[in-house]
Amino acid sequence: MTFYDELETRSADERALWLAAELPAALARARSAPALARILAEIEPEEIATREALARLPVIRKSELSEAQKKKPPFGGFTTRHPHEFENIYQSPGPIYEPGRRGEDWWRLGRFLHAAGVGAGDIIHNCFGYHLTPAGMMFESAARAVGAATLPAGTGQTELQVRAAVDIGTTVYAGTPDYLKIMLDKAAEMGERLAMTRAVVSGGALFPSLRQAYAERGIATTQCYATADLGLIAYESPAQEGMIVDERVVVEIVRPGTGDPVPDGEVGEVVVTTLNADYPLVRFATGDLSAAMPGESPCGRTNMRIRGWMGRADQTTKIKGMFVRPEQVAALVARHPEISRARVVAERAGEMDVMTVLLETRGDDAARYEGTVLDTLKLRGRVELVAPGSLPNDGKVIEDRRNYD
Repeated sequence: MTFYDELETRSADERALWLAAELPAALARARSAPALARILAEIEPEEIATREALARLPVIRKSELSEAQKKKPPFGGFTTRHPHEFENIYQSPGPIYEPGRRGEDWWRLGRFLHAAGVGAGDIIHNCFGYHLTPAGMMFESAARAVGAATLPAGTGQTELQVRAAVDIGTTVYAGTPDYLKIMLDKAAEMGERLAMTRAVVSGGALFPSLRQAYAERGIATTQCYATADLGLIAYESPAQEGMIVDERVVVEIVRPGTGDPVPDGEVGEVVVTTLNADYPLVRFATGDLSAAMPGESPCGRTNMRIRGWMGRADQTTKIKGMFVRPEQVAALVARHPEISRARVVAERAGEMDVMTVLLETRGDDAARYEGTVLDTLKLRGRVELVAPGSLPNDGKVIEDRRNYD
């Protein structure tokens, strides 16, 4: 077995010494970003040299980032560079704007591809989107880091995707977990067989049944946990025992709604400090739930492991690879005065995510709301009209009924 670099097999003492040098330097650099200069004004960077000291700093929440961006677009003062100094600027649902750079595997996903066995000689069928959101470029950058070629396929037009995969001989699928099944089913319908033997996925839950279904078709599937704001956070190795934290971030598991770390094994919110010199988010709350795992991975990588995505600390939910947020549901209701309340329900049908939007209204034409649902939630879903007062009075606007066991 080969590792991506020597960082992956460091001892606990070596990691602590590295953090003692790297963390203060990163915080000092971060203070050149105006927003972080205000947040970190009362601290001395040289005093923040351990995870325990880091835990004393305030948590930055996505809502704060969003509000800062509205006041000072596009990045709210959280970057150390001017907007024009980045090669790309992206928009994620919210909207939230993120910077991007094209050199040095800026999002660091090359480590994940290497662990998945992807490298020179591979052609990656990249089904992550290339428009507005950065996922496509995140995997494009990773492919270059490991010496692989890419087919920049993006999403949709499945028949053309299959034709290209067969003609080119793509060996690795990159995309959300669900879409590979759509491609495989379309290939079978066309009488074609794909040459893919590995799948690297993110952007949605990889259910055990779906992983097994791909394995039965000869495709080994591994997943990573990454975001547009932070890049790679953690990734699976072939051992498939939890997710190994990336070497350029510090991950804490905290009690939801606070910045207080919880004991190992206890489920809490994932808080990440990234050492990215251009976009140095400090104690950024992801809103995701996970738990730290004891011990080291059987694959030989020694960094902290987490159990992977275990739901949301708030009601924000990922459906079909896209986040749906409470504020988007509120925007949907605001568009139509006759709607009193709404609830988005996420379920599974076979191996696919299904979204149903329940609307309290006296109307009887569900079709008239389909366009607004797509416009506000950025996803298509079934619209069901229910009588006013029939939805539970529990404050919940997004309900996830999927089973993650």
